[in-house]
Amino acid sequence: MTLVLCLVGAAALVALGAFALLRARWMSSFVYGGALLVCGAMFVASVQNLFAAAPAEALTLPLGLPWLGAHFRIDALSAFFLAIVNFGAAGASFYALGYGRHESAPGRVLPFFPLFLAAMNLVVLADDAYAFLLSWELMSLASWALVMAHHREGDNARAGYVYILMATLGTFALLLAFGLLGGADGDFGFGAMRGHSPGAGVAGVVLALALMGAGSKAGLSPLHLWLPLAHPAAPSHVSALMSGVMTKVAIYAFLRIVFDLIGPAAWWWGVPVMAVGAATAVVGVLFALLHNDLKRVLAYSTIENIGVVFVALGLALAFETEGNGPAAALAMTAALFHVLNHSLFKSLLFFGSGAVLTATSERDMGRLGGLLNLMPATGLFMLVGAAAISALPPLNGFASEWLIFQAILLSPSLPSWSLKLEIPAVGALLALAAALAGACFVRLFGVSFLGRPRSEAARAAKEVDRFSLGAMGALAALCLAAGVLPGSVMDALGPIVEKLVGARMTTQAGLGWFAIAPIAESRSSYDGMLVFLFIASSALLAAVVIHRVASNATRIAPAWDCGFPDPDPATQYTPESFAQPVRRVFAGFVFRTREKVDMPAPGELRPARFELSVQDLVWDALYRPVARGVLAVADALNKLQFLTIRQYLSLVFAALVLLLLVLAVWT
Repeated sequence: MTLVLCLVGAAALVALGAFALLRARWMSSFVYGGALLVCGAMFVASVQNLFAAAPAEALTLPLGLPWLGAHFRIDALSAFFLAIVNFGAAGASFYALGYGRHESAPGRVLPFFPLFLAAMNLVVLADDAYAFLLSWELMSLASWALVMAHHREGDNARAGYVYILMATLGTFALLLAFGLLGGADGDFGFGAMRGHSPGAGVAGVVLALALMGAGSKAGLSPLHLWLPLAHPAAPSHVSALMSGVMTKVAIYAFLRIVFDLIGPAAWWWGVPVMAVGAATAVVGVLFALLHNDLKRVLAYSTIENIGVVFVALGLALAFETEGNGPAAALAMTAALFHVLNHSLFKSLLFFGSGAVLTATSERDMGRLGGLLNLMPATGLFMLVGAAAISALPPLNGFASEWLIFQAILLSPSLPSWSLKLEIPAVGALLALAAALAGACFVRLFGVSFLGRPRSEAARAAKEVDRFSLGAMGALAALCLAAGVLPGSVMDALGPIVEKLVGARMTTQAGLGWFAIAPIAESRSSYDGMLVFLFIASSALLAAVVIHRVASNATRIAPAWDCGFPDPDPATQYTPESFAQPVRRVFAGFVFRTREKVDMPAPGELRPARFELSVQDLVWDALYRPVARGVLAVADALNKLQFLTIRQYLSLVFAALVLLLLVLAVWT
């Protein structure tokens, strides 16, 4: 029943997108309101299916390839990701009821927004390669259209171009992966793929293709270059969906292929997955520290968190193949928990950036400042999101990252020395990424919301509409709830984890006081409720002591200015100066920076100027030579346009013979 409801909901979203082609003043409220109702209903249905531990449902529709049809299926894994997709979609729709009123080109957004939501749902429900890839491409094209909604602004056209190229590469990799899984018989139903496991060599190639195909959409390094271009270019509620939800659909694709369809894993599979994940986490957070664009910082932060998830997935593969079921269950629980957490706090932060953009028309942190006094509710919600993504207790980001480190501490039990050596190094890189993430969001919140306004636009900021505040407030509350009650989330993930790795963690609900003990109570435990009560009571006690005991009256006085009473906002720390120590340490290793200082001579009245440019070394080392090679090949093949008919026929004949030879060798 849940499957039928979700398919009907996806069809309703497609119809809603078609209806949005009509131009009317009330169309924005109608589309976003309709998407809210449809996605809310699908969210409730998927959560009920998940908690009821319902058996898998399957359905075949007479669509697609004539001999195959379109297969759809819902099980515990797809129900979990359906819940994430539809909760994020419902939140973005509710937020857009207010934010969408400020959209300058609604006709370029409204038709594709519900289509994007429908495509993500269909990817999760698909049970054959054809339906999966068709839905995957629909998701890519709809999101590309949303990225290009404001194609005349800034570098948005280039962002859309890079995005569609990387999306094509990812789809091609997944197409090859499904082709290898289907085998010579060409049976592309997922049920048939589960029935026959490929050989060790073919399985390794499928793993690499899954990393490339799903990783390109998720933002794994070095396939991440499109993400910090495309996510900021889209409207803010779409950016929240792309960062908080679409990247999770990519993780679902990796889980479905590697942990479900490909068959038994080899011991070494966790090695490349962890290595790529750790490198992605560090690269993402370093670039987030360097940029001043509020939405681009959040996009790079998404790359970091995707790397954290893939580290946990690599740990789960390593422990599963070595027969350590409890440790594999812990790592997989941590991965899925962080998937959920990232969808919450990243959506919250993108909603907050959209509120700032609405109030100030600025995304450059260097032109913001002082917004906490002018937008107190937005500032509070952004502070919660920044603390959650920085993995500070008692919020949800800390709970999932703490579980990952608990899994890392179990690595000495592995018999493989390559894993014993790699996992501590991966743990050190994750610790570095976590510390840098804290610095990144201290910089983001401090420069944007504290201090004094740096521009007239920041001085004139006002609080945003109630729909936007309601969406941010709900997400902030959920970030706190998931951090205070992590045991409930972990227990809910148990059936999914057991399906993926063949084991599950012990039930956490019986420990009392909302505590969790992922390994054993005597070894490691955490109680989010006690931490929350301690922090809240300590803060309240400090406030009472300061205001009631230290002084009989509240006194307001200027802040200590070190003897230089200059009210000019230019005397504050800038985003560039805050990140300078990190920039100097890692320059030349991960990125290349160029600093240009124009200092006037003594007596000159013109201001000094500082210019900073950051160049991604991956672009120079990998993508630029490929682009040049493609252009060279295109120039060489340009001669094919001027052949005679005989020459064209000879080419067609040669291509046919080659394809027949390949088919003969394959069979």
